[in-house]
Amino acid sequence: MSDQIHTASPGYATGQLARALAAAISAGTEADRERALRKSRRWEDVVSGMADGTLAVGSRTPVADTPAWVTLEVAHGGFATGRYLAEVPLSEDETARVASLPDEVPGGNERERLNLWYLGDAGQAELLDAVRAGRFRVEVPEDAALPVVALLLDRGFPEQALDLVAELRPLMHRLRLTPRFEPVARPSDSAVRVASVRDAAASLRAVRVPAQLAKMRAAVTVWEPLYDRLVALWCRTVDGELPRLGEDGSVHGGWPCRTWPADWTAARAQWLADFDDMCRTVAPSGRQTNPKNNFARLRRALEACPHGSLGLTAREVGWIRRAIANTVSRRGAPETERRGEWHAAQAATVMAPTNAALARVLVSRLDRFPADGGLPSLDVATAAVSETETTAEIPCGTTMPDRLVRKAARALEAPADELVRLGVITSGETLAAVLPQLTSRLLSAAIDDPVVAGLHEQTYTAFRRRRGLLLLNLEHQVQFTELPWVQALAPCKSPQPDNAAAARRALRQITMLALTAFPHALLPNPLVTEIRTLAKQAELELPLVEEVAADIFMGTFTTKWRDAAAVASRLLSGTLYANYYDLPEDWPEPERTLLRWGKRTAADFTELCRQRAGTTGGSTAANGMLLEQSQILTTHNLAVLVDALDLTDELRERAPGLAARTLRWIVRRQVQRTDHLHAALIQVKNTAYAWRQAVFLLSFCEPSVQMSLAVGLSTELHGIRLVPAVEGLLQVIEGGRFTPAGTMRRGNGRRFLGWAQGTNPFLGYAGGKRQ
Repeated sequence: MSDQIHTASPGYATGQLARALAAAISAGTEADRERALRKSRRWEDVVSGMADGTLAVGSRTPVADTPAWVTLEVAHGGFATGRYLAEVPLSEDETARVASLPDEVPGGNERERLNLWYLGDAGQAELLDAVRAGRFRVEVPEDAALPVVALLLDRGFPEQALDLVAELRPLMHRLRLTPRFEPVARPSDSAVRVASVRDAAASLRAVRVPAQLAKMRAAVTVWEPLYDRLVALWCRTVDGELPRLGEDGSVHGGWPCRTWPADWTAARAQWLADFDDMCRTVAPSGRQTNPKNNFARLRRALEACPHGSLGLTAREVGWIRRAIANTVSRRGAPETERRGEWHAAQAATVMAPTNAALARVLVSRLDRFPADGGLPSLDVATAAVSETETTAEIPCGTTMPDRLVRKAARALEAPADELVRLGVITSGETLAAVLPQLTSRLLSAAIDDPVVAGLHEQTYTAFRRRRGLLLLNLEHQVQFTELPWVQALAPCKSPQPDNAAAARRALRQITMLALTAFPHALLPNPLVTEIRTLAKQAELELPLVEEVAADIFMGTFTTKWRDAAAVASRLLSGTLYANYYDLPEDWPEPERTLLRWGKRTAADFTELCRQRAGTTGGSTAANGMLLEQSQILTTHNLAVLVDALDLTDELRERAPGLAARTLRWIVRRQVQRTDHLHAALIQVKNTAYAWRQAVFLLSFCEPSVQMSLAVGLSTELHGIRLVPAVEGLLQVIEGGRFTPAGTMRRGNGRRFLGWAQGTNPFLGYAGGKRQ
């Protein structure tokens, strides 16, 4: 087996660049254009770096002459752009500090001089004062590097400090290695938040009045009153009763242009001037510009007769008469009660407080809290508009719309399960994004020195914000403990004896939360990373596996996949899952492991996946088939976590409800229309993954519950392509087994898989039409 080093193709990056440029050209707003241009700049850097060889995408050190610990700017898909996130211009405070430095402070540029000054006595004292007082902000992990040097020297570890400085020295002219000197508001205890108050307020500030509603409001407040004045002007020229429409649509009543009041000419000139002024401030709509519209007809007629109707033809006078008849019959004559009631009804429809106006009220409330902190409760968002917040548009007592409350709720500080219940955390990815706030506290709780613990906590949280790289050749992402300043802190740590128990409790809670909140979804890779970190803190060595993209799969698996599969076979022996997917009954000790790219691989596990998939891989579809078999054999971490954390009894209690929810999700997903092949492929893949989760959960249910849920599913999916999958499930529950081809010996039952070479029998798309 070859150990040839693989690199990423530039085709994906080139396509992303083209899309970003197209988005910049077609952007509707300046803000959208700026975002698209920033995105295109990143992809230009990626494409040019791959072309000239300065970027090796697929490596954990993709930027030439750059250590793995440097935090890189990473575009979508894990492509490094070549830029360092800690390579930033000096702030105003930093510029002022550099200006005050003595001439003898060395350095080739201002950043290097500043970093070297912080290694001196005065600089170290400033860093220590800030860290001790908690007056510092670590935005990227590198911000903690020089504070660690100061702590090491202060605690009596000069050798470790010098080694760290030697590691940092080659990049001191480029990287900011000190924090911002300002306090950070962090959630306490078990609370987490999805966004800061600043971010939530920015989201609320971005709320705008919809263009269509803005036009309707302009019509009611600007154009309708102007139209009423226009109609009233022409009504004053009518001799006799105002024109009205008969039942047959004919016009009855007097004729316009027969009488001309003395002030009519001045009133006409004033109306035309007001119309011109309005057109300069409010764009006219189709009603004012459509030549066949009554507004436009009456306005043109007004422009044509400055002193009388000599400039109008008899046909045009007839149109004026019909226009008056139309509006008087429909809405009432000008300045009558009926017309006033019509306008009031129109205003009530479109003049209710807009979300944009109410969002401004919420922003003013959020501005009372620290911008980088969170909200202690949702009361600030859900409270009705008070007397002090009332405006001409917003009456007292107005209720806040749910849409705006949800935006503010992203800043709510509460336990993760509470945020899930409130709908603030809506996916495993969001759960993974907030967990570092909790994990960092648990890791720091193992350090009895509060100053070191505080620095360690912020550093970990910043590290988890790093975007993962696209990696090939069985490479793994940079670990937190690989940061030189984190390694150097080891002598300052005095672990607490009960921290492992606390980490285990947190691990159980998080695992059950992920299973119960999103039972249909795989544990996303960022969440697996946090779970792995907690497991190590809990002193558990778990073979947790990641989801691997089919287009970068290297054709083999490391030994942890085999270890996870062995746990799954043992835990699920004799269950519905084992019977449905034909799990191996046991995994004997491996006869051999192979070394590829310095990693031990499980040859027997890889070969079994190939046999079960019926392919050796190579194409994206074939790789997907192999990877799906690896997920089936390992249950993608579910068995490992349930087994290691003793969750079997708790899962048995909740499994019926969770399985039912997952099956309902599958039904909703399966009936969604898919008009494009790519969307259909994603749909069938995600549905098959959810199906596997459902079968796992059903395995912890009583047989009667399994049968009841499967029969109910067959009723809901009648006439849909999943019917063979349900039939196969029912037969397995009754004791049947699939053939090696994944079909049943009788009937149409078929094992549901998400990947296939050729046409997937469960694919709900063919020839551009829903099947």
